[in-house]
Amino acid sequence: MPSKFFQMKSATIKAALIFFLLFSTLTFVNAQEIIKDSVVAVAKADVPSGKKLKIDGVVATVGDYIILDSDIDKGFLEIKSQGGSTADVTRCQVLGTLLEQKLYAHQAVQDSIIVSDAEVKGMMDERLTYMLEQAGTIDKIVKFYQKDSEEEFRTYFFDVLKEQKLTSEMTKKIIEKVEITPEEVREFFKKIPVADLPVFGAELEVAQIVIKPKVTDEDKKRVIDKLNGFRKECLEGASFATKAVLYSEDPGSSKNGGYYKMTRKTPFVKEFKDVAFSLAEGEISEPFETQYGFHIIYVEKIKGQEVELRHILIAPTVVQQSLKEAKEKITLIRKKILDKEITFAEAAKTMSDEKETRANGGALVNPKTQDTHFELTNMDPSIYSQVSNLKDNEISMPFLEDVQGKKDYKIMIVTNRIDSHTADYAKDYIKIKDLALKEKQIKAIAKWFDTKIKDTYIKIVDEYHDCPFTSNWLKK
Repeated sequence: MPSKFFQMKSATIKAALIFFLLFSTLTFVNAQEIIKDSVVAVAKADVPSGKKLKIDGVVATVGDYIILDSDIDKGFLEIKSQGGSTADVTRCQVLGTLLEQKLYAHQAVQDSIIVSDAEVKGMMDERLTYMLEQAGTIDKIVKFYQKDSEEEFRTYFFDVLKEQKLTSEMTKKIIEKVEITPEEVREFFKKIPVADLPVFGAELEVAQIVIKPKVTDEDKKRVIDKLNGFRKECLEGASFATKAVLYSEDPGSSKNGGYYKMTRKTPFVKEFKDVAFSLAEGEISEPFETQYGFHIIYVEKIKGQEVELRHILIAPTVVQQSLKEAKEKITLIRKKILDKEITFAEAAKTMSDEKETRANGGALVNPKTQDTHFELTNMDPSIYSQVSNLKDNEISMPFLEDVQGKKDYKIMIVTNRIDSHTADYAKDYIKIKDLALKEKQIKAIAKWFDTKIKDTYIKIVDEYHDCPFTSNWLKK
């Protein structure tokens, strides 16, 4: 049962949680356009006598953006489409969320935050791929969004995603400089009533040893020659993006024509970043190797410290003999550990092929929390399936992991098990720090809203003047 303390905290951002379920239309108007109150009319042919039909109209303006009454309806539709319940969601809450979204987007434009069409198209292609997997056909998607054609839907969806990206970038800008000190974390924890301390679920600490099948020089040369061929064709005028869609093996970018936008802080492998930032605008790299395979990079645009690029990744094919040798090697490593000739951590440091975990004795780091604890209920299914039935310090049997065609042999071990428990300041400092930081970020966003609402043209029709908005949209 959630504590009252955290229920009160979550209530202040309920609208913000609704936001992530919403897609709303993007419509520009003159900032000083006068909004007429909601219009009602009698439709004699279609509406029974005595009934009134509400005409879709503008219910609010935020800067250069408007919100239609139908946008609120679409908000409810989107919540349901994502499996959410609308039982406790009011039209006022949805409108409040849309007002926030429009203010974010409006201010992003004012602050010269740029979202490129290529980036939005990449997002759209990725979302559509997922939607097609769920719906089956584009016609069903078009019908669901009540559009007359695929072209109309794509135009609508492009605008929706562009506004969402502007909103996301504006939010990042607001909170990017928000930091938390140890003293602030301590004060945050002290003010939580003992009865309301959060309960953290059962957690595991896990380590692994990875053996990568060897790739022959002949296989590497075959891939390098193929990439050099693509490079030559692109230098002669062929589309790099099309080549990436057709041939790249990077699941994160191939559908988007290999597109990435990155800075030196973007968490890509060093070899990739070194090449990306050594190229001039319009230049295509020679083939180079990372742990994922071989790449070529084409730099589309350089904006200060930010690079927009496309890349093609191809991994050499692993032959069956190499897989057999990798399995034999990891089986022998497991036997040596069981025979106590070497510890798991020592074996990981000296024999594992995974350099990211090797130095820490094979210990896995949770990408969400940046510590070594994995909460059972939120653990990656690929990890959970291998360790859920292991006892403490029991070593799994060797297994082959195949991720997007990249094959490795692994063994895993549970090095520590932490039962479900009430928050402890010393043991759970990182989690408590994260909660404290989130609270501080929410306060920074609230302060930003207070300032920007005062400085921005906002108009809301009378029908919604009684809404209990969490922000001062009515400027009372």
